[in-house]
Amino acid sequence: MTTSEAVRRRPGTGARVPVPLLLPAVVGLLFLILPLAGLLARTPWATLPQRLTEPEVVEALRLSLLTSTLATLFCLALGVPLAWLLARVDFPGRRVVRALITVPLVLPPVVGGIALLLALGRRGLIGSWLDSTFGITLPFTTAGVVVAEAFVALPFLVIAVEGALRGADTRYEEAAATLGATRWTAFTHVTLPLVAPGIAAGAVLCWARALGEFGATITFAGNFPGITQTMPLAVYQTMESGDLEGAVVLSLILLAVSVTILAALRDRWLTAP
Repeated sequence: MTTSEAVRRRPGTGARVPVPLLLPAVVGLLFLILPLAGLLARTPWATLPQRLTEPEVVEALRLSLLTSTLATLFCLALGVPLAWLLARVDFPGRRVVRALITVPLVLPPVVGGIALLLALGRRGLIGSWLDSTFGITLPFTTAGVVVAEAFVALPFLVIAVEGALRGADTRYEEAAATLGATRWTAFTHVTLPLVAPGIAAGAVLCWARALGEFGATITFAGNFPGITQTMPLAVYQTMESGDLEGAVVLSLILLAVSVTILAALRDRWLTAP
């Protein structure tokens, strides 16, 4: 075997897998696959086309796509500059800021919804001022759904974009600066094209997270058909009403979207080195 062949060969290739590792690995895989198999097995395939065209399903899907897209655009407008600040500027308290940004990742969504109510509700810290000054009321509106989804999805975008910025070669930005480019010009013409794949991946993850948001949405925006009832909320209401097949159909739509997202990101997130 030549040296190049030895380098290309992965450690452990061809070795027997120890049973104490193989068994729990297989059980773990089944643990993840069996619930999805159960969902597919209980799908009413014969009536699926009819159920997918029901007005409630179409309206919930339309609202979900609209609000998740608006939430993603909102996150892009705020998250990309925030990620650049964390990756490129060394300022006091940067670690604290980064920790605060990741809080929604571990915060129970219902708690996030309550926090949004206390901050942006009609009697909240900022909500009372918005209501009295501009007449803007966010809770229990479609705009409230966008805010709730953006709150839980923004960290996904910031983390992805910050990682892309830290991995980008800063020499290109420095070269642009030596040629007389301002920092804004270097950012728009050099930095953004360099990290565009990272921004795209972060935006897709952000959109997927917003599409599947439930707890913060139902707490902050409620569950009103045609106004705030997104797909996850429609699944919950359908299940509560005893229509298991209807809940399965709605869940299948979200599963299809999730699989599509994973397929779109497979080259970035799922390819082994």
